[in-house]
Amino acid sequence: MTDFKRHNFKKLKIWQMAMELAKNIFEVTKMFPGSEQFGLTTQMNRCAVSLPSNIAEGSSRTNKSFSHFLDIALGSSFEVQTQVLLANAKGYISEELANELEEKLEEFQKATMSFQNTLN
Repeated sequence: MTDFKRHNFKKLKIWQMAMELAKNIFEVTKMFPGSEQFGLTTQMNRCAVSLPSNIAEGSSRTNKSFSHFLDIALGSSFEVQTQVLLANAKGYISEELANELEEKLEEFQKATMSFQNTLN
């Protein structure tokens, strides 16, 4: 298989960015009201975990398969970005914090798409 190369996910910049984002989201959702424990809090945390998890899982696959896992991670990043906007709209986080998280998410998205292009 010429397109099969295992990647050490821990050394990938996108995985490191995703881990940092996941930690950020977990910290942010700690501030949410208890009424959101089984709603927005859980949903955001699950999406955040999906980012580095899909990169790690895909890193042991063929390039084509890895690209698919990166698509899933990207989808989760857009989902969590929407949830950040919703958390801000509901007054759970400040505009400044929402902007900061959005910037980090957009950086992750750009870096992931750039990396993905190297696989094709």
